[in-house]
Amino acid sequence: MVTASLSNYRQSPRKVRVVADLVRGKSIDKAIEALEFAGKRAALPIKKLILSAVANAESQGLVKADLTVSSIRIDQGVVMKRMMPRARGRGFPIKKRTSHVKVVLSSKNVVK
Repeated sequence: MVTASLSNYRQSPRKVRVVADLVRGKSIDKAIEALEFAGKRAALPIKKLILSAVANAESQGLVKADLTVSSIRIDQGVVMKRMMPRARGRGFPIKKRTSHVKVVLSSKNVVK
């Protein structure tokens, strides 16, 4: 079990979860292929995060071909609060949301 994490990614968790659902439970090669053709902004950071987790696994002596994305979790990060001027001197709140992404890779159980 190997992990990699990305903190305070500047996109809302709701949008990042759509991309995370594409790769959950897939092998590394199929996950990377799915992310290359996803067409979403969050696909590139998640792809880089998975490749980082693969590098962590290889440093521990695991083989890339045996790895799968066992879990990928998207949590809400820090919410930056801004104000937009509105009519009659009022202010309208803007919430700039961030995400925490955690990827866990596990080795397949190879039965011979």
